This record gives sequence, structure tokens and C-alpha cells, in this order.
Amino acid sequence: MATRRSKLLKQFAIDFVERSGEFYAGNRTYMRNRIRDQRGFNLIELMIVIAIIGLLIGVGAVAWGAMIRSGNETAAAQMIDRIRTYQAQYAARNRGKFGTFDDLIRVSGLDEKFAGERPVVNGYIFTLTLEEPSDARPGFYSITADPQVGEGVTATGTRHFYTDSSIGTIKGTDENRPAKADDPSI
Repeated sequence: MATRRSKLLKQFAIDFVERSGEFYAGNRTYMRNRIRDQRGFNLIELMIVIAIIGLLIGVGAVAWGAMIRSGNETAAAQMIDRIRTYQAQYAARNRGKFGTFDDLIRVSGLDEKFAGERPVVNGYIFTLTLEEPSDARPGFYSITADPQVGEGVTATGTRHFYTDSSIGTIKGTDENRPAKADDPSI
């Protein structure tokens, strides 16, 4: 008895057996045994796969949190710089007087998210302090941006930022306290 297989039939594991000049399909028992032997994962293999997936999710969550914090910090520093520009434009039009967040929204085009006294934008709390100009001294403003949640897994940022009308840069600190004028520039 000779066994022949065509390329197509090899794909389906079908054997034709030649008996006295005729071909017969000899795959029924083979296929039945093959299907019976195909079992899924056993419990140990399944637990290993689940543990690996859990590990990947855990590492990914930590990296994702770090990426979000970094993005929030960058956005806060950029917004302080933009507010500083808006304040300079506002003061030039208003005889040296600086504007509140609401003034800057109305006149300079600051984003509506900054409405109110202490707006929270991208996980940072922005605080604006103003001093009116007088004959003895010019007007003054200071802006701080502090993370809404500064520590832990749910931290929205770790850096604190500061600028005011008398300095030309943004100051920052990694310490868990508001930044001030004598902190290093970023």
C-alpha cells in the first residue's frame, strides 16, 4: 500500500491509501484522534499568561502616570509663560495695572478654563496675586502653579512654578512647597 499526499491535501492532513488501483480516504480515525488531542491551555499555563499580562499592565500604568505628570508640568510652565505675556500686554494698555484671570480672559484671549480666583487647569492650581500701581512703585503680579495632587500614585505633577512682574523667567522647584522668586529658573 502506497500513501500519496498532494500539497493541498497535506494542508488538511488527508491521506489517500491506494488499494487495488483505487484510492480511499484514510483520515477519519486520524482526524478524530487529532481533534481529541487538541486541548487548550492547562491551568498552570493559563496562570502564567495572566501573570505576564498583569505585569505588563502594572509597568504600563506606572509609565503612563509618569507621562501624564510630565505633560501636566510642561503645560503648567507654558501657561505661566503665556499669562506673563498677556499681563505685559494688559499692563501696556492699562497704565501699568495688571489684570485678574477674568480680565485676561475677557481682553487678552486667555482660555476660559482660567475663570475664577484659583483655577485648576491640567492638574495644576494657578494662583494670581496683584498689587495696584501707586506713585511710589509700579504695579506687581505674581503667579504660582502648584500640583493639585503633589505626591503618590495619583499625583498630577511634582514640580512647582513661579513668576512675577519683576523677573523675566519662570522659577521652579521639585521640593514639596510652592516655588518662590529665589528658586532656580527652569
